Amino acid sequence: MAWFTRQKPSLEDNGAQDGERNVRTEGLWQKCDSCGQIIWRKGVEENQQVCPQCGYHFRITAAERLQQLFDDGEYTKHDADLRSSDPLKFVDSKPYTQRLAEMQSATQLPDAVICGSGKLNGRETQICALELKFIGGSMGSVVGEKITRAIERCIARRNPLVIVSASGGARMQEGAISLMQLAKLSAALMRLDETGMPYISVLTDPTTGGVTASFAMLGDLNIAEPGALIGFAGPRVIEQTIRQKLPEGFQRSEFLLEHGFLDAVVKRTDLKGYIANAFNFLLT
Repeated sequence: MAWFTRQKPSLEDNGAQDGERNVRTEGLWQKCDSCGQIIWRKGVEENQQVCPQCGYHFRITAAERLQQLFDDGEYTKHDADLRSSDPLKFVDSKPYTQRLAEMQSATQLPDAVICGSGKLNGRETQICALELKFIGGSMGSVVGEKITRAIERCIARRNPLVIVSASGGARMQEGAISLMQLAKLSAALMRLDETGMPYISVLTDPTTGGVTASFAMLGDLNIAEPGALIGFAGPRVIEQTIRQKLPEGFQRSEFLLEHGFLDAVVKRTDLKGYIANAFNFLLT
């Protein structure tokens, strides 16, 4: 039965040395989560992680967000040494200290927010961006403190403020200490408002829980990216609570804009220019 046996080298083996392929195509393409199209990864990157076919906005990191908003991607980080403690000695599926260490190793960040100062279209600006990959972008004592310090820099330096939210809400592992940040940040934003310096809140997918219930909805302008999930409780929790079917697109940014909860929905590729124009209007 020799005709079952491959007598010649396969096409995959031709020109290969030591069993290695010469042409590698892995990682060049990706599938859009929305339209299902196979798209060129580099094209998506050049389009600021937006699908060129359907406009779907992929989630991006806090560092990528700051690079896109600051001129030439250059900014100065602040309070990078602040790290969460474990006041409650909290343990769920694992100790909180272990979870923090794992997140710090995986993201190379001390906590779930990056605060930076630099220029946005030539204007000195303070920008804070939440990192969803760090315990769901949850807000604990460090997130609250770092954003409060950013607000205080805005007051001292007469800078406008941008906060980009991507979060599941307050961090349960810190209990009431986490919930205290809602009032702390709201009070700090009130002091900023008294100086006349504007604050623009950018809500991305997802922005929920205590973040939505505090600083994310307190901007002079509250704007969101297309398709972002925004709310306090999630839609599945609401459906189970009220035992009713929710409207199509409930809690998505377009739905919130239509019902008056947002000022605008802005594409990521237009976001920097929109914020710059808003600051020009608010500071004249």
